[in-house]
Amino acid sequence: MTILDKIIREKRREVEVMLGKNKVVQVSGASRPSLFEKLYNAEHLHVISEMKRASPSKGLIAEGADPVAQALTYYNAGAACISVLTDANFFKGSFEDLAAVAKVVPIPLLCKDFMIHPIQIDRAKQAGASIILLIVAALNAEELEKLYAYAVESGLEVLVEVHDTEELKHALALGAKLIGVNNRDLRTFEVDLARTEEIAAVFPFHEKRVLISESGITGQADARRVSNAGAKAVLVGESLMRSGTVEESIHAMQIVPVGTDK
Repeated sequence: MTILDKIIREKRREVEVMLGKNKVVQVSGASRPSLFEKLYNAEHLHVISEMKRASPSKGLIAEGADPVAQALTYYNAGAACISVLTDANFFKGSFEDLAAVAKVVPIPLLCKDFMIHPIQIDRAKQAGASIILLIVAALNAEELEKLYAYAVESGLEVLVEVHDTEELKHALALGAKLIGVNNRDLRTFEVDLARTEEIAAVFPFHEKRVLISESGITGQADARRVSNAGAKAVLVGESLMRSGTVEESIHAMQIVPVGTDK
């Protein structure tokens, strides 16, 4: 059983609990700008900054981190979007974290979780998210299509995550405009930035879509590498959570021009 299998097994249990409860974390539905619109015409690389306390591969990263303080630091540093991990068992997050962040920042807000059921999308929206993540590797084709349609109908943007060119085909077939390449294989949790380059080589940049590079970005050199491949943004969690100079770290990546003419 892979790490991803273990996570999905736990998600099924969580969904059963959610379906049996009426209590939800809800904040006022504040209007947020579109992440896609911000990234599509970007001339420099943007940063999606992530609130992340732990991960299955790295263990504890920032135990006890305050999501509000972290989000405000990201916002003040010019992050294009804030991602909040809401998985409790493997990443030490919660929908309460998401709701707390939603109350203090006006920019796009991504609920980062392993979505397998519409009720999770409901919870994300109720907690203030404007974007949800759908992971191709975690869903079959029918589940992916249904959840994507449900999220869009709910007024949310969707970041569709892929890890190889076959998964990219599924994302494109959906009509996804925000497509993220996870440089980390969710089955082994090994990281390789070449994943972004491989997918960028066949990515339809001539269509109205945006490529985002996720995981393994540790600084300006990594950011420049994926930007040269065509990424309009990077999703960065661990290195920012560990950074003592978050503003400098974000600015170093933001000055990188988007380097593709594809």
